[in-house]
Amino acid sequence: MSLLDRYVLRSFLEPFLMCFAGFIAIWFIIDIQDNFNDFMEAHATFKQISGYYITQVPQTIMMSLPVGLMLALLFSLSRMSRTNEIISQLTAGRSVVRVLVPLFAVGVLMTGFCLWLNWDRAPHAEGIKKNAMNQIKRGKKAGTVEPILAHLFRDRQNNRTWFVRKLRPGENRLDGVHVTQQDPTGRILKKWYASSATYDPVKKEWKIEKGMIVNFTPEGDMIDSEADRFPSGFRIIKDWTETPWRVASSELNPASLSVPELQEYMKFNSDFPPVQLAPYEANLADRYALPFQCIIAVLLAAPLGIVFNRRGVVGGVAAAITLLVAMLMSHSFFLMLGKSMRLSPYFSPWIPNIALGIVGFLLLWYRSTNRDFPKFTFSLRR
Repeated sequence: MSLLDRYVLRSFLEPFLMCFAGFIAIWFIIDIQDNFNDFMEAHATFKQISGYYITQVPQTIMMSLPVGLMLALLFSLSRMSRTNEIISQLTAGRSVVRVLVPLFAVGVLMTGFCLWLNWDRAPHAEGIKKNAMNQIKRGKKAGTVEPILAHLFRDRQNNRTWFVRKLRPGENRLDGVHVTQQDPTGRILKKWYASSATYDPVKKEWKIEKGMIVNFTPEGDMIDSEADRFPSGFRIIKDWTETPWRVASSELNPASLSVPELQEYMKFNSDFPPVQLAPYEANLADRYALPFQCIIAVLLAAPLGIVFNRRGVVGGVAAAITLLVAMLMSHSFFLMLGKSMRLSPYFSPWIPNIALGIVGFLLLWYRSTNRDFPKFTFSLRR
């Protein structure tokens, strides 16, 4: 890295860190003001409150990074333009694109960092947020997984129906289990009853305890056998392909599932109607598309931040902020279209990135070739 690259990078990093920390602080102040009365009424301890906000850090970073990148770029590049530092580098033989290379590198790094966060940490934070306040009011630690009660799950691939009295997502133990095995025509072949069922992820087998197994004849009559009763014992079942997460997945919100969880859900529920799978497909595509807002923000702000006169600063900042608002609003809009199958669930979340990426490349081409940006003027004729 050359001396000029380090200087451009240093000029950008200071305002970027200030903008990023400022957005985190603003979010914290607004959120704590909204929830202050709830914290007081629940007599929440400092440990509970800090635990709540720690769980929300990944999601907050995801929201703050694109905005912080764009504002820091506008500030640093416009300041370097006013002091003729950009012009000095151009007259020294550097192109506009070469001047911006360190900033594009930061955008790529931030995109990779957001992709890492959005793989599982940010989606889980979104899911925890909805239940965290209720947990604090009940005196529990924020982020504690709430149990699912009276859960029904149908495994269409193996023709098995599960009823579980209580389960906790992420745990390998189910309480009050009733499993019914049917043939492809719907005839009941066998039923398992157990007070609990524990899954061993290493051996990939189930251990059902304190229950009984009931077999049925082709006519539907029960075959009663003392050998199938184990009121104080257990049985090991090795041919069930279901896992605790798969049993609980039908109750989970796709917006709070990680990439591996979404992939697993669609793999085991591929026979669901397309409309039912669309929210999961759209959220999976969004896990990859959303982090690219960082590099798009850099691509839009970089050419708009380089100006060669004072009047151009205001116009560049206004245009960049307008494009940023359009990017943030269009993301939610097109994600909704994908979930409802108005557009392809896999393609819809990428549309804002593609459209604004094209705009960014055009702006960069105009600036690197020293052309004026297109002006949109409207005149009223009598």
